[in-house]
Amino acid sequence: MSENCTESCSSCMEDCAQRKGEKPDFSAKLNEHSSVKKVIGVISGKGGVGKSLITSMLAVTMNRKGYRTAVLDADITGPSIPKSFGIKTKAEASEIGLFPAKSKTGIEIMSINLLLENDTDPVVWRGPIISSTVKQFWSDVIWNDIDYMFIDMPPGTGDVALTVFQSIPIDGIIVVTSPQELVSMIVSKAVKMAGMMSVPILGLVENMSFFKCPDNGKEYKIFGDSHIEDVAKEHNLKVLAKLPIDPKYAAACDAGMIELFEGDVLDNIAKTLEGEETKNTIKIAVASNGDVVAQHFGHCENFNIFTAQNDKIINSESIPNPGHKPGFLPNFLNDLGINVIIASGMGSGAADIFNEKEIEVVVGASGNAATAADGYLQGKLKSSGAICTEHQH
Repeated sequence: MSENCTESCSSCMEDCAQRKGEKPDFSAKLNEHSSVKKVIGVISGKGGVGKSLITSMLAVTMNRKGYRTAVLDADITGPSIPKSFGIKTKAEASEIGLFPAKSKTGIEIMSINLLLENDTDPVVWRGPIISSTVKQFWSDVIWNDIDYMFIDMPPGTGDVALTVFQSIPIDGIIVVTSPQELVSMIVSKAVKMAGMMSVPILGLVENMSFFKCPDNGKEYKIFGDSHIEDVAKEHNLKVLAKLPIDPKYAAACDAGMIELFEGDVLDNIAKTLEGEETKNTIKIAVASNGDVVAQHFGHCENFNIFTAQNDKIINSESIPNPGHKPGFLPNFLNDLGINVIIASGMGSGAADIFNEKEIEVVVGASGNAATAADGYLQGKLKSSGAICTEHQH
């Protein structure tokens, strides 16, 4: 146990001794009276980029398309969703759970401000309590037949983001940015965290991209030139939208009338959410000795784990081989969410277990581990069928 341990495993990613030999399950159970089909997280690496605005507009856009939508406001210390929708009522409860508030057009909303006596009361809580509250918004609230739930995340990659990724079945995330140069670093942090948690990134939204003068029709880049295309190319992500600075959006939020915003600026995102041009994230494990593919799966020194999205590696990590015992390693890697195992050679018993777990086995690989993983993604690496019936080579 680390000397800085708070004993709050739900907000920790350390593989300490207390967890050795088992994979902790932090998943929160959806209320038995709820139904939620798709969950989309809206995140940003820093505050002040309009993340809550985008979350609200996404819920409104999908609602206009005929879907039942909801917003789970996970920004516990800085909730703004009820204000944007003009909701002043409080959440109600019964013996079966909490009931979310509903907006004028029927969007279901749960936020800490719906539980506080006064909207201006500060939430002075420590991280574990805040994280627990977010999980309760998923488990205790009765969400009524929701097609799309949008989770408004707090800025950064801290406790709440980790709790949401570990506890709630996220179908994808949208990263909101602004045009400043530091956007590259911010997006990279979000991308790496998503890769570590095996959460697909649906794309990027650049807010405050430009200002269009109503007098002369010219566009002015208030925050400088956009870097979003370069960042998207670097991480093989899609730019879903570039939104202008528009005083009408701010006025709509201040008046609690975000449901009346005009235009179809988020239609491209709506198409993505409806299933167009999205691909799943996969995790590839390469049995290795350092950075080189090991001769035999079970006796490797470590496993290089590569998370890939859109056929491009977005994150990598190395974990030591926990031990070569019959049947142990395939189950160990399955618990890590591995979809593909690459090795030079492998025993038939291990291969059979991988097949049972529906994990693809690719053998006959050699050379650099990262090159092997990339070769698989590009369709260049095929299994040679090097399965051993005995541990003799």
